[in-house]
Amino acid sequence: MIAFNKPFFTGKETDYIKSAVEKRHISGNGFYTKECQRFFEDKFGFRKSILTTSCTDALEMAAILCDIQPGDEVIAPSYTFVSTVNAFILRGAKVVFCDSRNDHPGIDEIKIKDLITAKTRAIVIVHYAGVACDMDEVMNIANENKLFVIEDAAQAIDSYYTGKDGVKKPLGSIGHLAAFSFHETKNIISGEGGMLVVNDERFEKRAEIIWEKGTNRSAFFKGEIDKYGWVDIGSSFLPSEIIAAFLYAQLENLEQIQNKRKAIWNQYFEGLSPIEATGKIRLAKIPDFSTNNAHMFYIVCKSVEERDSILSFLKQNQINAVFHYLSLHKSSYHLANNPLVNLPNSDLYSDCLVRLPFFYELTEEQINLIVSKIMEYFSK
Repeated sequence: MIAFNKPFFTGKETDYIKSAVEKRHISGNGFYTKECQRFFEDKFGFRKSILTTSCTDALEMAAILCDIQPGDEVIAPSYTFVSTVNAFILRGAKVVFCDSRNDHPGIDEIKIKDLITAKTRAIVIVHYAGVACDMDEVMNIANENKLFVIEDAAQAIDSYYTGKDGVKKPLGSIGHLAAFSFHETKNIISGEGGMLVVNDERFEKRAEIIWEKGTNRSAFFKGEIDKYGWVDIGSSFLPSEIIAAFLYAQLENLEQIQNKRKAIWNQYFEGLSPIEATGKIRLAKIPDFSTNNAHMFYIVCKSVEERDSILSFLKQNQINAVFHYLSLHKSSYHLANNPLVNLPNSDLYSDCLVRLPFFYELTEEQINLIVSKIMEYFSK
């Protein structure tokens, strides 16, 4: 069976974990945490990077920083993982779901404006498959309406957006806040793990306090204060040094990992383009304003029945392909307290999108086999 995903190890992970143990500091905010945070700030120019135990935790920190209160409304895409919205639900917000674009699973930026009310507090966008949303459009809408923007950049490490000003900006550096994931299914991994990016100086000091369980402990260890105490709400969002050490080994090999993943993506695209030309499937479209970080490769078929048939056929041929998100606006939890809304593009991707095996050690021969089996399916 060709697996859907396999975690890739650079070889240095266990060396750095051993080093962390030998430093006698394996709780959070030690040497490797600081090295990882410095890496992101130096390479991508993030104002402040804060490692967390997950992208979910980073989003929960973002919700606290934006002071989301019961009754506030937060606009988010329906086609996303539940963590994107759970963070705001936990603060008592009402999530207002927006449809996807017809040419890409990301949020339809043009439809955001019609969803804004007097209660709207924030817009959460998801850079699906590491492909940028139109951030000029999103930020213009947010600024006009004095709203916060949170980038769910879980899949978007080392991907970029070029705005109308011609400036190329890393995803995660544009909104007020951003959240990344280092789950084992991502390009760069630490098993579990995530990161909050703070791009607005108003949030810098409070982010550290929330990160440290509501205390000003970070300021104490920097020598900025002579004692620390409980000053705000917060939680234990810090990852251990074991997680950070593993992550640092991955970050050192970011370019190598990305180059290989892009080669895999391109091989898939070239192999499947002839089938797309017949109109039988759609392949991913990368807008001119976005780069491609090769987070995943997907095809969009014509119906849920065809999707299930393709998945079954591939599995029979020892290929583990999978579908992705179910539209959150149709979830039982959401419908228990909210009416059903019509979001046809979100439903299209829920029903018709198929993700193909994608991991660093996938070979050219395996990719050719997968492509040939998809061609065989559509030739019948």
